[in-house]
Amino acid sequence: MEAKPWRERVRQEEELVEQLQLQVSQAAKRRAEALLEGVAELGSVAEVARTLGKSWNAIDKAIRKNGPGGTGPNTTE
Repeated sequence: MEAKPWRERVRQEEELVEQLQLQVSQAAKRRAEALLEGVAELGSVAEVARTLGKSWNAIDKAIRKNGPGGTGPNTTE
């Protein structure tokens, strides 16, 4: 069996990287939506963070970066 030319292998790997990056982006948006549901249910980002065992800053950043509109709601009030 003959190996594929390196250019073809590079092209295939670049396509795979693009697909994976899209999947990561979509998963981050879904996660932010779920986190926002948690904020609505529990009342604050801090409560969601405590429940998940994460830092307040990590939860807030995920919502702001990946939430609806890219900025999300004001989670600091």
